[in-house]
Amino acid sequence: MKKNSNNKSLGVQPFWGLLAMWFTQDIAMKFFFSRKIVHGIDNLSAVDGTIIIAPTHRSRWDGLVLTFALGRRVTHKDCQFMVTKSEMSGIQGWFLKRLGCFSINQDSPSHYSIRYALQLIIKNKQLVIFPEGRINKNSKKVPLKQGLFRLAKLANKNGKAVNIIPVGIAYDHINPKLGSKVALCIEKPLRIDDFSDSSIKEFNICLREGINDAELKALSLVGR
Repeated sequence: MKKNSNNKSLGVQPFWGLLAMWFTQDIAMKFFFSRKIVHGIDNLSAVDGTIIIAPTHRSRWDGLVLTFALGRRVTHKDCQFMVTKSEMSGIQGWFLKRLGCFSINQDSPSHYSIRYALQLIIKNKQLVIFPEGRINKNSKKVPLKQGLFRLAKLANKNGKAVNIIPVGIAYDHINPKLGSKVALCIEKPLRIDDFSDSSIKEFNICLREGINDAELKALSLVGR
């Protein structure tokens, strides 16, 4: 199968990774948000095995918030994002590739994208997958994508103890503005070993409950 170069990640490039961390965390996050709340970090530090972070997706700020709360300065690991194909185009895509992002066609995932994501998990990298698939500003109940469960099962078959971490992100305004508050809440992990006999639908019900609970806590922390 021919590989699409748009799907290829370059991994986190040291220079661009440091530059992005300085600009996004020390400037953008610091001056845009009046308050940044991270709740439930103990649920992450207590995990035994590799993790896949599964957050809600309410804003384009979500990636920066995740990196601030769970990135290199906190976990000593970079967040590496699976994103939609459209996000990897143009200048934005050029930068995202150098920050460890890679794209996937949600309707027909390429073998390359699946293999690359699997390798990240096997190497204990910190993979972020938005199970809703795209930005969902109004928290509508959309079906969760099936790829996360399948990928975790594949990694599990390769001998990795995989944990899915439900995360909820909330802002005090649907469209964050200068001076907004943001909260990120981490729920207890879902061990993929506990779903060995479960269907994708059964797993996604549990995952939905986890990210919903996390989001409700985050919403209460920002006053919504």
